[in-house]
Amino acid sequence: MQLRKLMLFALGAAAAAAVSVGCSDVSLYKIDAPDDLQARIDEIAERNKPVETDGKTSVVVTKFEIGASDYSTGWWGDHSQSFEVAPGKLLHIEFDNYGARVNNWSNWNLALVTVGGGAHSADDDASYAEYFVMRSDLYGWGNGDYDGGLISSDYAEVIGEVDDMWAVFRDLMYGAHVTIELDHSSTGYTYMTATATSADGAYTITETYNHPTPSTASVYAFLITDNSYMVMDADHCWTEDSKVTAIVDYDAESISVTGTPVSIELGSEDFWGNGVATVTFADGSSTVVDREDIEFVAPDVTTVGTKTVVYSYSKTKLGNYGRSVAGYYTIEVTNPIVAIEAEANAYLIGGAKRIALSKQAVKVTGTYADGTTAVLHGGQFEIAFTNDQVVYDGVPGTYEDAFTVTYASASGEAITASGDLVIAESSLPAQTEPVGAPDFTNGWWLTFSQDWKVAPYESQTVSLTLSSDNLGNWHSPCTILRKADLSEYLVVRQDHYGWGGSYDACDKASNWNWDTFAGALNGSKIAITVANGGDGFASIRYTVTDANGEEHFQYYDHIAVDSGDLQFALVCEESYLVFD
Repeated sequence: MQLRKLMLFALGAAAAAAVSVGCSDVSLYKIDAPDDLQARIDEIAERNKPVETDGKTSVVVTKFEIGASDYSTGWWGDHSQSFEVAPGKLLHIEFDNYGARVNNWSNWNLALVTVGGGAHSADDDASYAEYFVMRSDLYGWGNGDYDGGLISSDYAEVIGEVDDMWAVFRDLMYGAHVTIELDHSSTGYTYMTATATSADGAYTITETYNHPTPSTASVYAFLITDNSYMVMDADHCWTEDSKVTAIVDYDAESISVTGTPVSIELGSEDFWGNGVATVTFADGSSTVVDREDIEFVAPDVTTVGTKTVVYSYSKTKLGNYGRSVAGYYTIEVTNPIVAIEAEANAYLIGGAKRIALSKQAVKVTGTYADGTTAVLHGGQFEIAFTNDQVVYDGVPGTYEDAFTVTYASASGEAITASGDLVIAESSLPAQTEPVGAPDFTNGWWLTFSQDWKVAPYESQTVSLTLSSDNLGNWHSPCTILRKADLSEYLVVRQDHYGWGGSYDACDKASNWNWDTFAGALNGSKIAITVANGGDGFASIRYTVTDANGEEHFQYYDHIAVDSGDLQFALVCEESYLVFD
């Protein structure tokens, strides 16, 4: 009785093995006598061992059909066998794909997981976890390393411009022959390439994805149904060596930095500023590295003086920890500004009554922790005028709290101060004679005003009435900004135009109505204000009430000048200037 049971078991096992390899040689499993039973079993086992040919090792398929052939097996209802992909190996499997052609996802689905042996959920094995699950319709999910943005395909290019690409996709996937390769690279990634060729051979489409996986442990893959049906191609399933070449790593050889601050204020810890660190590796290549990857020996910022900042970098070209390289630079720790004061002095030349406020006429003085003071340059603070109207009408006088200055200290604390605007009559001589010709016969660069000097942190304003033939935008006053020796910084017109070495880089704006500009020139009331910022920049502002009674402005800001040598004059063409 025991011998009969053993023979039945062996015959069953042999038959199962025959199915697994698709063999039709029935004589292989004929048992002539009980005494050669073990020999036959051994022979069957030997025939079913994986075969290695040309560097490829065949994978024995034990499950040929996945899902029901009527596509009634829903999501996760059936799975293929579990395929192992060892580190440094590539798994190649092929199968025919079928599905209910209603939804895009009713085709093949693939899971890459941590364990094999047929475990398809954490309920089967507590160590089970999914790296990713990928669908044939360019959708998936996975662990914390999953990035759907890495899914790519040529679907749109191959299918072409059609009204519904996915309708074509569902049809071509029905009966498609699919090849999936999973390359488990020793670089720490598994690369998936899935290629599907339609049953009629008209389309071949490819989907790819890559995902971080352990470089020293096997991963496992299996197919999943979703109202789909798959038939394995047992003759075309194998493993081979990875096709991804491991990248050679290199130690860092040196590091250099640029862009670090020359000085910081006392107490500031931003000794890096806009620094950029460049590391050169042993292969001669260089790259800019993140500030977070640099280690520092921080300087003492609690005392004033020259400090040394030591920096080092300890990663290889591939980002692994390796040989450390280091360098250093010096930085000056200076007194912080603890308070600021601000004032603005605007001067009216002759009978001028109107003035355009300019930030470049504001003088800001900083007081440092040690009690010393210094004038700050314009890039160190912001100014907001209290009155929204930037043009003051009226007699000279003091306008209290006319503006607020805000200084951002190195510690991040905002230091503010309100300032007074002092408007006074200028000590400069007035222009008593008109400029130009009353019959508008004066040509270009023939009739000039006198020159007016503008001291640092001051503005000078001249007012006039314009007479013009209204035949050209430029038949209006132009302002010349120049040195005492008459070498010019620039020349600017009232109509948003100019030239000269400082012109292109300056800021300019206006609110003119160009449809009416020229026709409203004659009779315009114009105030021209020139401000010297004291920091190498100046501004010119036109404030105009035209013949139609409309208010307009034209300004040119941030004009590069020598603040110690600045003056201006007016010139006109086919127009006539009468000064207040």
